[in-house]
Order: sequence, then structure tokens, then C-alpha cells
Amino acid sequence: MSGQSDEPADDVVPTTQLSFLREAIDAADARAFVHVGDRFDDAMRYLTRFSGPDRAYAFVYIPADSQEPADTVDRAVLCAPRLFCEQAEREFVTAPEDIDSVDRSIRSDAAGEPAGVRAVDALDAVGVTSGSVLVPQHIPHDAAVYLQQAGYELRSTHAVAEQRAVKTDAELDRLQMVQTAAAAGMARAERVLAEGAATDTGLRWGGDRLTTERLRREINAELAAHGVTDAGNTVIGAGESAADLHFTGDVAIDPGETVLIDISPRGPQGYYGDLTRTFVVDGDGGWERRAYVAVESALNIAFGELAPGINAASVHAEAAAELAAYGFPAAEEGEAGFTHGTGHGVGVGLHEAPGLTADTELQPGHVVTIEPGVYDPDRGGVRLEDLVVITDDGAERLATYPRSIVPVADRFLD
Repeated sequence: MSGQSDEPADDVVPTTQLSFLREAIDAADARAFVHVGDRFDDAMRYLTRFSGPDRAYAFVYIPADSQEPADTVDRAVLCAPRLFCEQAEREFVTAPEDIDSVDRSIRSDAAGEPAGVRAVDALDAVGVTSGSVLVPQHIPHDAAVYLQQAGYELRSTHAVAEQRAVKTDAELDRLQMVQTAAAAGMARAERVLAEGAATDTGLRWGGDRLTTERLRREINAELAAHGVTDAGNTVIGAGESAADLHFTGDVAIDPGETVLIDISPRGPQGYYGDLTRTFVVDGDGGWERRAYVAVESALNIAFGELAPGINAASVHAEAAAELAAYGFPAAEEGEAGFTHGTGHGVGVGLHEAPGLTADTELQPGHVVTIEPGVYDPDRGGVRLEDLVVITDDGAERLATYPRSIVPVADRFLD
């Protein structure tokens, strides 16, 4: 696997090489970059690696030649929230010495002021009092207003999203760890389903009626045992609810119906996994079997298309064509057929660039899901999903998990 760096991925938290921001600033003829967000803002988490509170804080990047007087190094400043300076110092400032030539520091003054005001103060402190400032498109409105009132011209940039899309070796290591945990959660789900007893009153396990919520708890406990959190993303649908792409409710599981399980845990450094399988207990080989064969074929076709230089949207087109050939055409949400894109990027965000419906060229280091699926509101749904990384000559799965419509009790995982 190859990403942005060939440095070994050891037990340190991945650190973002921030010098890409200087290139974006220079290309836009701007003077600095500013972002404001909290711990739930994926771009802020990527830029700072700071897992601080759920209130907004500011990040400012100033190239050396923008500073007055001009300096010899670029500066990256995290305006830490009150009572979080030590954590910010540990997570943001402490980094490999040779990762880039950026001076990272914590600014703790005026911690009670709005984050946008603190960003203005950080710019002013190094002599950047006017000119253009780059910001992500989703910077909070109040922060944008404070910057504009201070006299800065704001210009939006996609630089952070584009940089996030290509993973480093350290990031791939974290993604692989979380995906491996997702596989363990799926194995637990398979065991429960395989051990379930098909009765006239539904599927029973441990003496009680098996429901999607009970199965979800079993999966989430396994995820926790492997050091990741379910993050509220364990989607399980059974029967008609399996046609709901994001079902997290509680319904009984019956023999003969599709049980769609989508596990998307988050690891301690913020990276996600994403794995989906569909099972049927005591099925009769009807619609669900035909749908499963179609989806599995589409997944294989899509995986075979993945390679550097390939247009991402063409992967979706091939998967959709394969499903249509099996009698499952593209459809709108709530209709019968293929109702969504074939995949999306995964990193510190569960959904990030590149999407497999986008007109963009795949690159080594891109991490994407492949998840074709077909749905019928009256019958259920079938989806299969793997997480893969684009390599120099194709693609690799970040963790392998067998595919079978019939659940297996003792699934062996590498």
C-alpha cells in the first residue's frame, strides 16, 4: 500500500504535514489560512489532531513571507480552548521533528473570546492585518463575519479536502486497524445469526426473540473489545427495514428475510472502518438469492475497475450496469433497485473524497468503499461493502471478510 509518505506507521498518532497549506495560499495569492471548528469537525481534527471539546476553536496557518517582519519559518497556531492547553500541546505541537518545517504553537490568551476573534488576534500578532485569507467552505458563519469585519477578504478552498483524500502510510495503518475491528464485529453477528433457531414465532437466540437491537448490542460489545467505538453507526435492517439505508431501529428478525448489517466504527485516532454484509437464515432461494448474486457480481466488477488514473465515476457506472443486467436497474430512494452511489472515501470522516460518482481521477492512497446494493421496500435489501485502498497498480482491501448469504458460526479471520 502506498500513500503520501513511506515512513513507517508506528504507534504514534498520524501527524498532518501542514506545508500543503502554503502551496494553496501561494496559488491563491493569499496571506494565510484560517479554520474554526470543534472536535466533531473532520477538517479541524485532520489539521490539528486535537480531540478537544465540543466548542469552537481556531486554527491559523501563516507562511513565513506573509509575516511582518518576514520570518524564516511558516507558523501554525492552534487557539486552544480554556483548560485544554496541555492536551493541545500534546496532540498538536508534539510531532516528528522532520515532518515539515512548520513552527507549531498554542495560543492560550483570550480563551473566553469567540473563536473567530481569536483567529483575528493570531493573524494580527504576526503582522497579517489585511489581505486575502483562505477558509474551508464550511467555516462557521460567525467566524467568517469576525474575519470580514476585521478587514480580511475570505476566499474558499478545497485544499484540506483534497489533502485528506490521499492517505499516508500511518493513516492506512489506522484505517486497517479499525476495519479489522469491524470484521470482528461482523463475525460476532454471523455467529449469533448462525446459532439462532428458526421457529414459527421468529428467529430465537439465547431463548429469546432475536431483534436488530439485540444483534446491534452484540456487535457493539465486540467492537469495544477491539478498542473502537460504534459511534452510533451500526446499521442493521431486517426484512422490509433492510431497504432503509440507515436503519437503526428495533425490529424482530425472522427466518427467510434479508438481514443487512453495516458496521462503521471509529478508532481512537478518529479514523473509520466500513463493512457491510447481508445474511439470510433459513432462506428459500427466492428474491434475496437473486439479489445477492447480482450485488456480489457488481462488487467484483467494481473492484476490478479500481486503479490509479481511472475516473471514479466510471467505477459506479460499471457496477450499475452489472446490476441492471441482472434485472436491478438504478432507482430513486424508496423505489426498487439500486438507489445510491457505489462508494465513497473514508478517513477521519465516514464520508469524504473521493466519491465513486465524482468526475475525479483515482490516485494511490485514496481509500474508498465499494458498496453496491439493491433494495425493494416490500422485500428487503442486499448490500455488500469492502473498504479498499488504491495502490500503484490496482487496489487492496484493508481487511478481508468472507462473503456468504448463509451465516457461519465459526468464521475464521486472518
